[in-house]
Amino acid sequence: MTTIINVPQSLDDQSFEQIFAQVAPLPPEEKILIDARRTRWASPFGFTALLSLAQTRLERPALAVPETEETASYWSRASFFNYAESLYEISGKVPRRGRSENSVLLEVTPINGTEDVHTVVENIQHRAQAILQEKLHLEASVTMRFTMVLSEICQNVIEHAGCGGWVSVHAYKFQQRLGRWVVVISVCDAGMGFRKSLELAQGARINGGWDDGKALEETVIRGATRFRDPGRGQGLAGVRKFTGKWEGMMSVRSGTARIAIIPEWGQGLPLSEGLPFFPGAQVQITIPERIGQP
Repeated sequence: MTTIINVPQSLDDQSFEQIFAQVAPLPPEEKILIDARRTRWASPFGFTALLSLAQTRLERPALAVPETEETASYWSRASFFNYAESLYEISGKVPRRGRSENSVLLEVTPINGTEDVHTVVENIQHRAQAILQEKLHLEASVTMRFTMVLSEICQNVIEHAGCGGWVSVHAYKFQQRLGRWVVVISVCDAGMGFRKSLELAQGARINGGWDDGKALEETVIRGATRFRDPGRGQGLAGVRKFTGKWEGMMSVRSGTARIAIIPEWGQGLPLSEGLPFFPGAQVQITIPERIGQP
């Protein structure tokens, strides 16, 4: 028997909770079909989380691709199908990949080792500088810090997940909530998650009431790490500071909790607990266009 998992028409970090809720009760060996036929749009989070989801299943899942040609073509140009075809049984028409999409700063890219992080930084630097200056109206000097932030989030997968992950970066007009251009970074994995990662090193020092929410607070707010070397493994705390400086939004989900740094223009709760369980860590950073600044 195959269980059908319905994909929302618009797939981002918020609507993906509908998929997590459908998958969480199912045993990992159960066959599932991810039905994206009616999906019209997907964010970088949608792409990277779908690939991570496939890696949690013991039996290879199936994926029905979007029926709208424009949507399927965009997924193809974002390199989603390049990797989905090795993780899913694909049904429907997969368009041939055409020229790169200008809004795709970084196509879906696997992160399996430090060399992959270096490749990510090399591939995005030039395109990021153009978008950050022309669309977001940020100074050229921000590009270096932006790529460092991207590197730190990717490195988090190497140091905490215990397995590989996925990264993608897009720029688009955030019409519904903001009416401005944004750059969105998404990095997802289906590894051990922050709670287990910290427990490996700090088990004897962890107080009562320890859960996914507490682990996220320790990691994102206080810069806790499983490494004993001073300054190592505290990347997400630095990412939080960068995001806040540029009035951006940061969301980190792990296990059954999600912590968020929310600017004035954003929506959501600073800490959400009791969410449907999904392993690993899923990070999204949104940097908005600067308005009314020289």
